[in-house]
Amino acid sequence: MSQQNRVHLSHSVIVKSLGLLSMLYAVSDLADDLSVPESDVRNWLTAGAPHQVNADNQPWINGREFFQWVETQRKQHISGHKLADNEAYCFRCRTAVKLVSPDQHAIQGKLILNKGKCPNCGCTINRGGGQSR
Repeated sequence: MSQQNRVHLSHSVIVKSLGLLSMLYAVSDLADDLSVPESDVRNWLTAGAPHQVNADNQPWINGREFFQWVETQRKQHISGHKLADNEAYCFRCRTAVKLVSPDQHAIQGKLILNKGKCPNCGCTINRGGGQSR
């Protein structure tokens, strides 16, 4: 899944979607039940959330199908990819990046600290881990 297609789902949306019923929700009703703006629901529909459209071109979302979609999105986000030795996660950019000018520092025993700069925003990134064997 590319970074552009990744959908942000807050923890509360993930939890609240579990309680959705097997019925059709209007965009406004789903937004109210999940406590999010209608624009978020419409963005999720554009990003591929399951829905159907009636004769008046109004989208309707099945609650259980939406929950399954949320679970799929969550699992894809969790599984991600394993970071390479020269990669770290930039919390400012919210993505995994290759470290610029990486530097390793021994912390204690086999623990090391990889320190470098984000190529996108330039902030300092720290990543702890074990030494390569």
